[in-house]
Amino acid sequence: MNLLLDTHILIWALNEDPRLPAKAKDLILDENNSVYYSVVSLWEVSIKHAGHPDNVKFTGKELSEFCREAGFLSLEMRDRHVFALETVKRASGAPLHNDPFDRMLIAQAKAEKMSFITHDSLLPYYSEDCITPV
Repeated sequence: MNLLLDTHILIWALNEDPRLPAKAKDLILDENNSVYYSVVSLWEVSIKHAGHPDNVKFTGKELSEFCREAGFLSLEMRDRHVFALETVKRASGAPLHNDPFDRMLIAQAKAEKMSFITHDSLLPYYSEDCITPV
């Protein structure tokens, strides 16, 4: 199975953070799965690092290097991902969610038929089959 990691799952996995859910860890360590990180996550970290370097201690470039060292595969942003963004649906009456990075990651996973691994409780409201809450 091809897994696309949400940014926080990616960071927790790389840091061996105890907040990484066991289900996520099992999926990541399963040798039958290919683990991807998105350039969208690098973009998100770069913006957050630039604005709050005391809170986000590493740059997007450093995150990319950590991912490659861990053997994770890079997923670039493509036209079809942008077009898939237009098809991402959110359940009516769902709590507000204004994170454009999450929407882009969901669109990428949807377009590439990947499982998007997230611990964000607001993301299952998108009602997309690609979302795998952990």
